[in-house]
Amino acid sequence: MLEELFEGEATRRRLVNHPLGPWVESYVATRATLGYARSTVRGHLWPLADFGRWLGRNAIAVNALNEESVEGYLDERRGRGRCGPNNRTALYHLLEHLRDQQVIPPVQGAVTRSAIESRYEAYLRAERGLTTATVINYCPFIERLLRERFRDGPLAVGQLTPADLSRFVLRHAHAMSPGRAKLMVTALRSFVRFLLQHGEIDTDLAACVPTVANWRLATVPKYLAPQEVERLLGACTRSTPTGRRNYAILVLLARLGLRAGEVVALELDDVDWRAGELTVRGKGLRWDRQPLLAEVGEALGNYLRHDRPVCSTRRLFVRMRAPYRGFASPAAVTTIVERALERAGLHPPFKGAHLLRHSLATGLLRGGASLAEIGYILRHRSPNSTEIYAKVDVAGLRSLAQPWPAAGGGR
Repeated sequence: MLEELFEGEATRRRLVNHPLGPWVESYVATRATLGYARSTVRGHLWPLADFGRWLGRNAIAVNALNEESVEGYLDERRGRGRCGPNNRTALYHLLEHLRDQQVIPPVQGAVTRSAIESRYEAYLRAERGLTTATVINYCPFIERLLRERFRDGPLAVGQLTPADLSRFVLRHAHAMSPGRAKLMVTALRSFVRFLLQHGEIDTDLAACVPTVANWRLATVPKYLAPQEVERLLGACTRSTPTGRRNYAILVLLARLGLRAGEVVALELDDVDWRAGELTVRGKGLRWDRQPLLAEVGEALGNYLRHDRPVCSTRRLFVRMRAPYRGFASPAAVTTIVERALERAGLHPPFKGAHLLRHSLATGLLRGGASLAEIGYILRHRSPNSTEIYAKVDVAGLRSLAQPWPAAGGGR
């Protein structure tokens, strides 16, 4: 692949004539697969080659490389005033690549964060049989727990304590909706059971994760009026690739009532253009087929034809900057909704992606749809899940209310 980046044979020889030379081609191929621009990859190869020659001068073997080696090289470059802004990025990408190729050992410590997160994700899929949407919902909580607890130090998960779990829940639950806080608790309990089952901890800590109150039907759904939903969609910037991608996501949320995790989990093969259907990986291992409404199909088609980056992932929605990959969590969809609300000048008390699902249900109810019909559209497994929308039907509730008796029993 070097021939595609550099025409001169002498230049290509300089870029591989050092101890890191055998891995230059695979490094370039990996960067290209992740969607990095050619100019970016070219810019990374020069510090990589200089670092390789530095290793040779200092008699440092490639299989002994680590972060300390990189920092030593960068310190020396700084002392000579020759440390460019891309040097650190390029060399840390190199370490990541060499670890993926098993040329150098993983980061020192009990386990690496990425390794245990990958094992937990595999456990959820293979042993628990959970859907992609559920896995996407669980994993960000675990990543955040490990990052906050261990920061940049060794990841010794055997040192997790009940106090660590309690503090984490208390620190974050107040900023979440009751439903999301309950999801966080479920994810944490699942994770510590995984650690116990795989011998990483000796004690079952699941019971130590605090319970979060989430009384059924205790709240009224937060929603936008139909004209506010149209205002939200109308305020979307559709003159840029990112804007058209975000518009397609918002249309899915507003017209089909998808959950954020379901949007993140969508794959290219889930869109059946001939049948005019969309396969949705929902809760409880359910795969549902939704009608591909004309407005939804047009938004998706525009994004896929003109804007989706060429990349190896099968995820429908991907980042618009390298590395090109699917969204890491439903939080990305929530951020898209929050920014769209801000552009539209809307300030509801709740700004999550579920706002549009509630808005769809409420609009249907006020348009005369029954709770059973709404439950079918939202793919609720139980009628109980749809009952909460009865609380926004003020006219219907008023007709059920009994007149308050006057004093003394008069009318």
